[in-house]
Formats: sequence, structure tokens, C-alpha cells
Amino acid sequence: MAKSGGGRKRPTLEMVAQRAGVGRGTVSRVINGSAQVSPRTREAVHTAIAELGYSPNQAARTLVTRRTDTIALVVSEPRDRLFDDPFFPDIIRGVSTVLHERDLQLMLTTARTEAEHKRVGDYLSGFHVDGALLVSLHGDNPLSARLFEAGLPVVHGGRPHSPDQPAPYCVDIDNIGGARAATRRLLDQGRRRVATITGPQDMNAGVERLRGYREVMASAGIGVDERLVVQGDFSVDGGAEAMERLLDTGLEPDAVFVASDMMALGGLRVLRSRGLSVPGDVALVGYDDSVMARHSDPPLTTVHQPSVKMGKEMARLLVDVAIPRAVDTETVMLDTRLVVRESG
Repeated sequence: MAKSGGGRKRPTLEMVAQRAGVGRGTVSRVINGSAQVSPRTREAVHTAIAELGYSPNQAARTLVTRRTDTIALVVSEPRDRLFDDPFFPDIIRGVSTVLHERDLQLMLTTARTEAEHKRVGDYLSGFHVDGALLVSLHGDNPLSARLFEAGLPVVHGGRPHSPDQPAPYCVDIDNIGGARAATRRLLDQGRRRVATITGPQDMNAGVERLRGYREVMASAGIGVDERLVVQGDFSVDGGAEAMERLLDTGLEPDAVFVASDMMALGGLRVLRSRGLSVPGDVALVGYDDSVMARHSDPPLTTVHQPSVKMGKEMARLLVDVAIPRAVDTETVMLDTRLVVRESG
């Protein structure tokens, strides 16, 4: 007589219902989190699931509930930037913390080129996720409008650069206030030829940090020589290149507000190579308060932005407000603070 093959049969919904002594529909309601089930029945179903080792069929569940229990985080930067810049791991850590508490999955993707954004937009518009978190959008990136038109709930990390981009739900940092504090610190140290290395001017964060610098310089009655305003790209190499251009002007700045710690570290390397001491010859203030800022030589005075909290607030806003459409629009603004160390 031939043996039946295959081993143990995979548990089914019907088997769970039989073990718990309830109907199949009741099991479905428990699995889908319905409140229309008594605590005793819910406990019986969960016990049966545990004893049988039952795992719900996610595809079938999605068809019934119209939910995937998955959230997308789209970082609009090259893949290597995702791992080089500590800002992004902080965002991911904050987002993951909240999603883990809610039993939701995180789908992480990067997209920088037009073709990559189109591919991501096509996928997300097909409702393979319940909502999306967008970080580091540049210029008039069409992804926001594409997802808005598709009806997918979206939360932006930082306001989009273009006012035409729809962003009803947003978590932002007080970039202007942080830049003001950084520039004021340099002036308070007696510096007068204060330069700045800006972030990308096709990003709201870059624009606002430059605005904060200009406002403080103007209020101090110090005119800004535009040669002391040099654009960077938030990377170490970009900061080094920007510092080279700044020093090559021959204007001999005695202080530089750098719009990110990564760029400040690149700038610090160039200053050292030119034989300039920090903060003796040139005082330096960065922005981020990254781990590297604490361990640079000298340790970097910088603006602390709550990146982990930003990720948490983005996830909370998406899950608790945007997806259930609790309100039509909400913006969360997070404060910054100056962290004084030895560079300026």
C-alpha cells in the first residue's frame, strides 16, 4: 500500500473555526481586527491559531479588506546616499518603530531619475501599499501629484520645493530657525566675514536654511557678498568641493555656516589641507547633529534636528490621520536646537 506523501497538511481557516468552536466568518472577523467579537471568542480563536500554527493567506485577506498592511518609504536619492547620510537611517528607524507597534510592514525604495520615479509611481498607484512616505523630493518631482491623483494616502517628510505639489499631510523641520541660530552663534563669536555652504536649492530645506542665514546677516547690518554663498549637495564630497570654491574667492571668510554635517566634514578636511585651523582661523557650524559631528576633530558645533522623531511623526500621521482620512490636512513642525561644541 502506497504511503500518502507530503507531510503535515497546512492548517486552514475551517480547521481554526472547528478548533475554536465558532463559524468561519467569526474567525475572519478576528483576523481582520473587527470589534464585533466578544473577548472570550477572540481569545478562543487566537488560541486555536496558535495551536494549529495557522497563517492567514495575505493575498486573500487583501482582497477582502482592501488593505495590504504595508507602507512604502520612498527616498528620492541615489542608493549609496541612503547608507552614507545618517539622516536617512534615522528616518527609517523612526518609521520602523511606529509601524512595528502597529503590526505593519515597511517597503523601502529609492528613486532619483525620472524613469525610477515613474516605475515607483506606477507600482504605488496600483495600491500594492496602504500609503506612502516621501522623503528628499527635489524640484518639481511629479511623484507627489501622481500619487495624489491616484488617491493613495501620502505624507511628506519636508515640504515639497514646488508650491504646486500637493502635500496635505506633512512633517517638517524648522529649517529657518535652525539656520538663524547657527548664523547668530557665529556672529556672537565676533566673526564678521560669515560665509555659507548651502544645501541644494531645488529642495525646500536648502532654500530655507539659506533664508535663515540671510535674515540674521541682514538684521546684524552686515551685507552679504554673494561670493560667500556657495551651493553644495548635502554630501561630504559636495561640501569639500564647495569649500574649495569658497576659499578660492580670496575673500578669507572667518566663519562658515554649512547646511549639513556631511558637507561640514568635507569642508573641515579642505580647511585642514589649506593649513587653516578650526575654529582659530575659520569657525564652523553644521546642521543635523549627526553621530559623526560628535566625533569629528574638532567636534562640530551644529544644529540638532530630530530626525528619528520626524520618522515617527511621519508614520503616525500616515497611519492615524491620512489613511483613515481623519482630517483633510495636517502639518507637523518640529523644533531644532543649537548644540555647541568646539568648531565654532
